[in-house]
Amino acid sequence: MKRSSFRLRIALLSAALAGSALVGFGAVSWFQIYEAKISQLDAQLLNQLMRASRPPEAERWQRYADSLTYAFGTNTKTPIVLLVLDANSNTLYQSNEVPADFGLNRLLLERIGLTPLPPPPNRERLPITESTPPFLRPRLPQFVSQQTATGAWRIGAARFPNVQVAIAVSLQAVNQEMATIANIFLVSIPGALLLVAVGAWVVAGSALRPIRQLTGVIQQLTVKGLDQRIPIGTTDVEFVELIRVFNQMLERLERSFTQASRFSADAAHELKTPLTILQGELERTLQQVDPGSEVQQRLSNLLDEVRRLSGIIRKLLLLSLADAGQMSLYLVEVDMSELLMEMLEDVELLAPHLSVQTNIPDRLKVQGDRDLLIQVLQNLLSNAIKYNLANGWIQIYAHQTQTTLHVTIINASIDIPVSNCSRLFDRFYRGDPARTRKVEGIGLGLSLAREIVRAHRGDLTLDSISFGQTAFTLTLPITSHN
Repeated sequence: MKRSSFRLRIALLSAALAGSALVGFGAVSWFQIYEAKISQLDAQLLNQLMRASRPPEAERWQRYADSLTYAFGTNTKTPIVLLVLDANSNTLYQSNEVPADFGLNRLLLERIGLTPLPPPPNRERLPITESTPPFLRPRLPQFVSQQTATGAWRIGAARFPNVQVAIAVSLQAVNQEMATIANIFLVSIPGALLLVAVGAWVVAGSALRPIRQLTGVIQQLTVKGLDQRIPIGTTDVEFVELIRVFNQMLERLERSFTQASRFSADAAHELKTPLTILQGELERTLQQVDPGSEVQQRLSNLLDEVRRLSGIIRKLLLLSLADAGQMSLYLVEVDMSELLMEMLEDVELLAPHLSVQTNIPDRLKVQGDRDLLIQVLQNLLSNAIKYNLANGWIQIYAHQTQTTLHVTIINASIDIPVSNCSRLFDRFYRGDPARTRKVEGIGLGLSLAREIVRAHRGDLTLDSISFGQTAFTLTLPITSHN
């Protein structure tokens, strides 16, 4: 399963949290601003309705209606509608806007009908407290918002002994202001979220800097990089213990690897001399015994085992040098085309029953150690012969690009289990004993070949598994080594 970046998750989570907070703040702020504007409008409506309680002459209602426009600070685009009735519900005054919207006229009449009369003027006024019963409290006009065909209106109505008044103020200006505020929020909130996300990305990157340092050091943990350490001086206190433990682990690894590498090299070097002496004594003794005798046969078998053991020691010595990064290369210009053709002659002598196909261009040259590259090719071709099928085949292809030489050796073989593919380059690994017990070898050839190729800054890989065949590709740089 593909995993997302921890740093990205921090940035997205921060943006999500900040976004939730900003959206919530914006919604609450918008609602509070809207309620404040409506409350202010209600206060103005109440003030104007109280003015109507002082009964003017009938001809002055037009001046009263005109004064409402200035009182609410509106213009002709946000009209104010006035409806005035007498005590018998006869119309004393009606704004010109009302006939154009019968729904508004009906709402004004309903609002007047629902508005209670104020208490009689001769009733003794008592002080108003929290314990005063509701029916003894002054009955203030009620205000509602209504939607009609001409838009939204805020309506207030009041009933007095001699007159009934209803005022409707268009909410167009309020709605426009709220739309402007909403647009400001719609622009500012995404901008703020972007700033939060970028800030969280930067802060997370700074906080994760010690982790990146650890990752960089781990990626460079080769034989030559075990001496690396991460400085603690400028590190955040939360990562100090982690880096200290990591540095201690590197120290233990370096010490253990140095001891193991030194032991392997010393053991191989110490065994090399007695084995060389033993091989020489066996060869000299073999020349002194009677040909065809039983003693000669035993000495020949011993000499073969000594030579085999010497080969193992030589390979272990090379591997220990490779592990320590001390494999020395005698670099010369090597004609790989010529080497491959020489190897083909050996294949024809060792396995005349195999069919060999080649595609090797001329003058494929690289900078490398000729003897070590010969050992690599010999190992690959030897494996292609040993693990081939009866009456099988071998294919050798070579080509080069501007910077790289590729050599692919393919042979017919039984299928290699997928679980074993990753272990073919392990030391002393020879696969299923049931299939390899009749094949000579100790399982060091491929491991040593890959170390030699990597010392040349190349690589040796097992190609993707195909049915009935095994393919290895040798890759070498054409450019010279420094």
